[in-house]
Amino acid sequence: MALLVWQAELDTGIDVIDQQHHRIVALINQLAEATTRDDQAAVLEELVDYTLSHFAFEEELMEESGYTFGPAHKRVHEMFVRRVSEYRMRFDAGEDIAGELKGMLARWLFNHIRGDDKSYARHVRHYLDTYKRPRQGGTHDGWLKRRIKAWLQ
Repeated sequence: MALLVWQAELDTGIDVIDQQHHRIVALINQLAEATTRDDQAAVLEELVDYTLSHFAFEEELMEESGYTFGPAHKRVHEMFVRRVSEYRMRFDAGEDIAGELKGMLARWLFNHIRGDDKSYARHVRHYLDTYKRPRQGGTHDGWLKRRIKAWLQ
């Protein structure tokens, strides 16, 4: 099974999102390389958990920035989660779904990034840039730094 290779055209220009996308691609590749059912189960669990946290991060970023189509983007994520849940049930029932799932994930992820994610990227980059500049009368923590502080509390 061929491994996925990142293409520069998939970069959104939002470093943290691009790093998360790279991690998802690496996990899809790990799933393709897993040889035992136990290894597949562990990678699948990590892939699902990581993807859900990525979706939550992305959705919060869109909401914070006031991106108009954020709710529609969230619905796309929800449909994807349902689809992956069906694969997970098949896997738990003993079916060998690794190859089929890898193919679906690769197509979905790359199409999603090229379409849905690229659509919000310019808006969100503009929003993030406003928080990188010092505010009048002092400095201002960036959105990402504020989110990390909030998650650690």
